[in-house]
Amino acid sequence: MCEDCGCGDPEIVPLEVQERILSENDRRAEHNRRHFREAGVLALNLMGSPGSGKTALLEATARYYATRASGYRRLGAVSGDLATDNDSRRLERSGIASRSITTGSACHLDARLVHEALHGMAWRELDLFFIENVGNLVCPAVYDLGQEANVVALSVTEGEDKPLKYPVMFQKADLVLLTKTDLLPHLPGVSVDAIRENLARVMPEPSLVPLSAVTGEGLETWIDWLEARRVLAIKGPAREAAARFQGMAALVRDW
Repeated sequence: MCEDCGCGDPEIVPLEVQERILSENDRRAEHNRRHFREAGVLALNLMGSPGSGKTALLEATARYYATRASGYRRLGAVSGDLATDNDSRRLERSGIASRSITTGSACHLDARLVHEALHGMAWRELDLFFIENVGNLVCPAVYDLGQEANVVALSVTEGEDKPLKYPVMFQKADLVLLTKTDLLPHLPGVSVDAIRENLARVMPEPSLVPLSAVTGEGLETWIDWLEARRVLAIKGPAREAAARFQGMAALVRDW
């Protein structure tokens, strides 16, 4: 049980206390968002279950950018976990400037934790900043961190009904990445169409990209989505520079 938000249990955190916590968090989140936008940094909240492939996705993203001659981006991340800095160290090895946020008993990150982690990073020099949230399909969806968009990693191994069982997470998502698709040949009972249908029942504007960090399937679509969101999010001269990235201005118009 999360001692901070109570995971929605009114016996742990009374409603009025929870409202004050969220109000203060929203204020801090807006502060974070303003800084990200002014610096021309696209910040994304990456959420998903433990083992859904969030860290592997970011490693694959770094590899893709590193091998794309005309599309290099400076990537950074904070990685939240109850214990250990394992994920952060993996990201560092992949070339992503990373910091670990150890939450102890808290099952989610909040805007204050993200802001404090930024103090130890040269985040203004980045193009893309990923907030790898604690593995959880409940609480992370409630807390605004100052991100520009929410991305949810959903593994094919988690079952077709996850969007129906955890609707708030998917209602808040701007994009769902269906990860570990390389395992589909070994999962005869799993239907991508069924996952897509269930997602459409809860997600206001369903957006699903099947993806494999192993084979590279879907990575180009994911990168194109990142570039389009970056153009939309940043302002001024930085926006014009981003729009020149392999015709991204046209992609934004057609998205």
